[in-house]
Amino acid sequence: MTNAVCEWQPPEQLRQLLDLEMRDTGEPHDRLLKLCQDVIRFSVKTSHPRFFNQLYAGLDYYSLVARLMTEALNPSVYTYEVSPVFLLVEEAVLKKMIEFIGWKEGDGIFNPGGSVSNMYAMNLARYKYCPDIKEKGMSGLPRFTLFTSAECHYSMKKAASFLGIGTENVCFVETDGRGKMIPEELEKQIWQARKEGAAPFLVCATSGTTVLGAFDPLDEIADICERHGLWLHVDASWGGSALVSRKHRKLLRGIHRADSVAWNPHKMLMAGVQCCALLVKDKSDLLKKCYSAEASYLFQQDKFYDISYDTGDKSIQCSRKPDAFKFWMTWKAVGTLGLEERVNRALALSRYLVEEIKKREGFKLLMEPEYANICFWYIPPSLREMEEGPEFWEKLSLVAPAIKERMMKKGSLMLGYQPHQGKVNFFRQVVISPQVSREDMDFLLDEIDILGRDM
Repeated sequence: MTNAVCEWQPPEQLRQLLDLEMRDTGEPHDRLLKLCQDVIRFSVKTSHPRFFNQLYAGLDYYSLVARLMTEALNPSVYTYEVSPVFLLVEEAVLKKMIEFIGWKEGDGIFNPGGSVSNMYAMNLARYKYCPDIKEKGMSGLPRFTLFTSAECHYSMKKAASFLGIGTENVCFVETDGRGKMIPEELEKQIWQARKEGAAPFLVCATSGTTVLGAFDPLDEIADICERHGLWLHVDASWGGSALVSRKHRKLLRGIHRADSVAWNPHKMLMAGVQCCALLVKDKSDLLKKCYSAEASYLFQQDKFYDISYDTGDKSIQCSRKPDAFKFWMTWKAVGTLGLEERVNRALALSRYLVEEIKKREGFKLLMEPEYANICFWYIPPSLREMEEGPEFWEKLSLVAPAIKERMMKKGSLMLGYQPHQGKVNFFRQVVISPQVSREDMDFLLDEIDILGRDM
C-alpha cells in the first residue's frame, strides 16, 4: 500500500491502531517514531498525483522549505520588531498580486483561508457604507443586504451569520446553465431589496466557482455596482491564479474594477495550505481603520522605527503566520513564467481529459468546462441502454458514491462527487499539480470503469 493515495480505516479501527491516549509520563523515542510512521501511513497523501479530491493538491518543494524555515523560526507577523523579514516579504508579495489584478496601488493582508478573506471583505464593505458601526454596533441601523451568485462559496452564508447580517439577508442571484451569475437578475434583486426597505451594500462575484469552475461576468456586474453605489468583492480564491497566465487571464476580465479580491495561491499555484490573500483597492488605510484596536502594548506610537510597518493592527488576528513567505519562495524559485506554466499545464491537461471523456463509452460530461473543474457522470453498462427518465437518474445517483467507496478502500484514487442544482451525483475532477500526467488522466478513467462496470 506504500504508493496508495490513502490507506482507508473507519474511525473506530483507526482509533485503536493509533494509540491516541495521552499519559502522565512521556513515552520512549522508538514508540514516538512508530507513532510518526503511523500518522504518515494513515493520512491522505495530498501530494500524490492521483489525489483529485479538493481544490488544492501536489507538493511544491520551495514552499515546503519555506514552511520548514518558518516553523523553526516560529514568527508572528504583527510588528516589524518581531517579524522584520516576513513583514517586508508580505508587502512585496501583496504588491505583485495587486499588479496582476490591474490596480495601480492597493492594500491587503494574508488570512487563514479564503472564507476568512470573504468575511473580511464583507465587514470592510459594511464599514465603508456605515463607519459608525464599528463603535455603535448594529442597533438602529437599516437591514443590510448583500448579493451573491447562487453558485457562490458557502463562506458567504457563514460570514453573514458571523457578522450579524443574517443569512436571510444574503440574496442569491440566479445563474445561467454554465453557473455564471445573470447580471439582469442581480439588478432586479437590488431594486427589489430597495423596495422592501433594505440597505444593499455589497455584491460578491465569483471567479472560479467551487463545483463547476464558472467565472461571473465581472464587467457587467461592475457596471451595476457603479450604478447603485455598491462595493464589489470578487471571490477569486480558486480562479485568481489564472491572472498569472497571459493565455487564461481573460477569464477574469474586469477584475480591476473590483473593490476587493480574495485569491488563494495555495490552490492552483501550490503555495501550501494555507496561503490566502485579501486584496483591497482602497489606499486610504480603510483596512486599518476598520480593524484596528490600537493595543498600546503592541503598537506603541513612540517606537524608534517607522511604525507604518507594524501592519498587525489591520488584521482581526493577533498572532498570524507568515503565509506569504511560502508563496514568495516559490515565486523567487520558478519566476512568474514558472507560475504561468503551472496554470497553462493544468488547463491543458483538463482539456485532454475532456477529450478522452468524449471518446469513451459510459462517460458523459455535464458541460464543457471553463477552468480545471471537469464534471462528468460514469454510466455503468447496466444503465447504458436505459431511457433517461426518473428511474435512470435515480439509479445513476447511486453510482458515484458507490465507486467513491470502492476507490477509497482500494486507495488507488481520490476524486470528489456531489449532486448539484437538480443534477444527480456526478464526479468533479480537478487538475492542479504539475506532477500529474496524461497517464494519470487515463488511469482515472480506466479505474472508474474497473470499479463501476459491474454495477
